[in-house]
Amino acid sequence: MSHIRTARKVFALALCLLLACQGALCADSISAAAAKNHIGENATVCGQVVSTHYSDTSRGKPTFLNLDEPYPKQIFTIVIWGNDRPKLGKPESAYQWKAVCVSGMIESYRGTPQIVAREPAQITTSEK
Repeated sequence: MSHIRTARKVFALALCLLLACQGALCADSISAAAAKNHIGENATVCGQVVSTHYSDTSRGKPTFLNLDEPYPKQIFTIVIWGNDRPKLGKPESAYQWKAVCVSGMIESYRGTPQIVAREPAQITTSEK
């Protein structure tokens, strides 16, 4: 099982590096794993969305997009609050398994780095 996780990490990193070399999606970005070293900074974090959850019964109705490692061992999370969902459609399905970058302030919630995405422009994918 750890071989699959390692392969996913290598693939996501290789994809980010390839795109950065082309001046596209991941230029001037940091990996999901490195985000923990940048708490309190505005940055662009890139990785693959490997697990998602829309918590429509929780306060604030958050959507969680976890990069590179799935819940409950997530290493980075994109949080989209319910009042911002109309701008982003159904992010839990729209971004599943996609290579994405998210820009914003890196915060820590219970030890996991995260960025709250309020606008669609904060999240980019490698797809045209």
